[in-house]
Amino acid sequence: MEFLNICLPIQDEKIRSLRAGDAVLLSGVIYTGRDAAHQRLYECAQNKMPFPVNLKDQIIYYVGPAPAKPGYAVGSAGPTSSYRMDKYTPMLLDMGLKGIIGKGVRNDAVKEAIVRNKAVYFAAVGGSGALISKSIKKSIVICYDDLGTEAIHEFTIKDFPAFVAIDCKGNDLYAMAKQVYRKI
Repeated sequence: MEFLNICLPIQDEKIRSLRAGDAVLLSGVIYTGRDAAHQRLYECAQNKMPFPVNLKDQIIYYVGPAPAKPGYAVGSAGPTSSYRMDKYTPMLLDMGLKGIIGKGVRNDAVKEAIVRNKAVYFAAVGGSGALISKSIKKSIVICYDDLGTEAIHEFTIKDFPAFVAIDCKGNDLYAMAKQVYRKI
């Protein structure tokens, strides 16, 4: 399998070149966020308060990393199910977020927001948290430290493995795979 190397923050031209099913290795800076952090960001937006982190042109990874062992940036850091953030994702994409990393299918509103904003949804492989953690070189808590592992972290990553699950044209790897397996 051939992987595409992508430096972050991701450029619009690179997003336009990606297709559902592409295997990628991401390197650069990403942010983390799960349910509780997304709820707080949503409340900030609803109350017209400033965000504690600038997510414009950035990528959020849906993860709550385990505590780090000595010599490591984080412990196991596998993706969480993305559907739990579907309520918040269109708003964040409309505010300038360029990508998401998670696992699993997304609802139609998220797919439409990805297309509308020329963004991308990457899927990380569930169950591979220990392997993924090796690509995380640095972790800093940015905000919401009271949430523990669900705080928003800034990760510096190198060769983070993922697949393009939904490209900026709306092609959906999960839907495509269903079609293939229906024929078998």
